[in-house]
Amino acid sequence: MPDRYAVFGNPITHSKSPRIQAEFARQTGQDLVYEAIEAPLAGFADAVMAFRAAGGRGCNVTVPFKEQAYALATWRSERAKAAGAVNTLSFADDEIRGDNTDGIGLVRDLTDNLGLDLAGKRILLLGAGGAARGVGLPVMECKPAELFIANRTADKARELAARFNCHGGGYDALPGHCFDLIVNATAASLAGDMPPLPNDIFAPGGLAYDMMYGRDTPFLAFARAHGAHCSDGLGMLVEQAAEAFFVWRGLRPDSAPVIKLLREA
Repeated sequence: MPDRYAVFGNPITHSKSPRIQAEFARQTGQDLVYEAIEAPLAGFADAVMAFRAAGGRGCNVTVPFKEQAYALATWRSERAKAAGAVNTLSFADDEIRGDNTDGIGLVRDLTDNLGLDLAGKRILLLGAGGAARGVGLPVMECKPAELFIANRTADKARELAARFNCHGGGYDALPGHCFDLIVNATAASLAGDMPPLPNDIFAPGGLAYDMMYGRDTPFLAFARAHGAHCSDGLGMLVEQAAEAFFVWRGLRPDSAPVIKLLREA
């Protein structure tokens, strides 16, 4: 009988997680099944507990349930505490263990797949919502020269920056500064919009990274027009899934062929 895992979200039909985890299981010889479950907006906890009672071993959690998953967990990792959100739940005995693999997924994509050493780099993180909260601690652990968090609401950026002992403010604080790496963690790309950035915001050879994947966003188009290298968030998606697989199974799958497979698809 294979072990059962799932991803919970609403909506969830678009999720690539079942294919990613199936590839990891095939690659490592693990006997498991992984499904996508759309939980009711008002019934996330009940849906997860029903899955657990039916023999589920763990699950991923995506929008809009990551904060509810944090509340449901009876134990939380340090990176989950720093994010205030959980995207990976593990069920063991009477414990519900919560973790957040988003930040390490971003860092591994940047360092292992894109070859960027974050130590000593000037980094700009756009946005102060859940996506930004999830990556602050792992990025700071790489010892950048600077991490600046910018948001339309400056107070939210400063509040999040205080959590990670870095700097933050509104977009009006950006003129006169340039960065080696800019990560777009806002929802602007979903609406075909982008944050208001100065034209000279990228340092020479800088990298623009949009957590959105599968489309050419206005942020990436702006970055190319101003001489920056560009990457979408597909690698982050696969790397955070690989970390979740490691949390559950104690094995670290090879993410590179899965990223290649998804890009070709």
